[in-house]
Amino acid sequence: MNATELTRVIESVGKDRGIKREIIISALEQAVLMAAQKKYGPNAVLEAHYNTDSGEIDLFLFKKVVESEPEMLEESEEIDIQEARKFDPEAQIGDELGVRVEIPDFGRIDAQTAKQVIFQKVRDAERELIYNDYIHRKGEIITGIARRIERGALVIDLGKTDALLPRSEIIAGEQFRPGDRVQAYLSDVALGSRGPQLYLSRTSPKYLMKLFEIEVPEIREGIIEIKNCVREPGARAKIAVISRDRDVDPVGACVGMKGIRVQAVIQELKGEKIDIIPWSDNPVIFVRSALAPAEISQVRIDERTNTMEIMVEDDQLSLAIGRKGQNVRLASQLTGWKLDIISKSKLQKRTQDALAALQQIEGVSETLAQAIYQSGFLLPRQVAQAGLADLMKIPGYEAEDTAQVLKSRAAVAATQMVEAPVAPLELPVAAGPQEKVGAKAAANQRLKAALKEQGETE
Repeated sequence: MNATELTRVIESVGKDRGIKREIIISALEQAVLMAAQKKYGPNAVLEAHYNTDSGEIDLFLFKKVVESEPEMLEESEEIDIQEARKFDPEAQIGDELGVRVEIPDFGRIDAQTAKQVIFQKVRDAERELIYNDYIHRKGEIITGIARRIERGALVIDLGKTDALLPRSEIIAGEQFRPGDRVQAYLSDVALGSRGPQLYLSRTSPKYLMKLFEIEVPEIREGIIEIKNCVREPGARAKIAVISRDRDVDPVGACVGMKGIRVQAVIQELKGEKIDIIPWSDNPVIFVRSALAPAEISQVRIDERTNTMEIMVEDDQLSLAIGRKGQNVRLASQLTGWKLDIISKSKLQKRTQDALAALQQIEGVSETLAQAIYQSGFLLPRQVAQAGLADLMKIPGYEAEDTAQVLKSRAAVAATQMVEAPVAPLELPVAAGPQEKVGAKAAANQRLKAALKEQGETE
């Protein structure tokens, strides 16, 4: 191959494959070195460099400068001082001198080896190029053409490379045929021994968030922020949004005029129902919104266990729970609270049972039982097992000696009575944020009156 032809090949491969010229030249230099190493031996020190002026690859054999008889020289490793000074007049004994030598002719095996080296270099460069192209697109929505099923995953042709859409990341009921257009979320880009591997998802909550980002300009502009999103792919999803502009309704913006924006997302997700919820930093308000359209009557909250018990009217129970628990399950995931839905009639019965059990403790009136119950205790056994620090939080039992008396009396009551089975609640009452202070003040007044009456009696 002459110089002009070699240069043309380098330029052509670089242009067709999108590979840097330097990478192709490096592959050619390595191929020449492998062939030369076989000719001059494994101990020979060789270097190959592409000459941009001549368009050829120059091969240099490095020899040690010595003073010796010609017949005693190791031709591939040594050069006589007199001969060395023909190349470099300043050469000294002990120097390493690079002597330009002819590139050996490639035999059939050498040519095949050189070809493999070049192909491998080009392939590695292509893989790195693809990886660099897609690693920055991780977290974006990309579109490709379905080609085939491979190891249980759908292979998507993206043009330069293929991506995998695992069966678990396809929405239930979806069927793709070869040639179908597929849109998905690029969830991961991994670089393995076989090159870059791209993984797609259509079930990720982030896919839903990206779809809304495409459809809603206010999200792209940062006016509206998606705080959280949860899905049961193909069935239902909940998305919490907040607006940074008071004049922009986050829910209305996501729905769009006549629902055009949300309908575009639903169509892409094959009819998946989407609830768009205004985000609130007040957990009670946020949970109420997340459980819509069910109407919530009362909320009992326990921040220690991050749990809420939601009381609803009997006719709202199935609506709050949802089909197979779907509504409450998604609401729990969206808000980050453990939610327990209970009907009003069931809660009233449980409250009556708990108050009756707590009044079996000596000295505990109905008012005091209400205070103990509102602090999360349902049975004398629970009071007896509680620590003094928890009991001292109950209004009327703030003093350590008073709390100790309650604990002792509860232990006696627990051994004497047959405790009726009451489902564990462990939740203090918490009405709406504005109702909380008034209810607590009224309860404290009733407690003080009951304690005063008890002291006068004794």
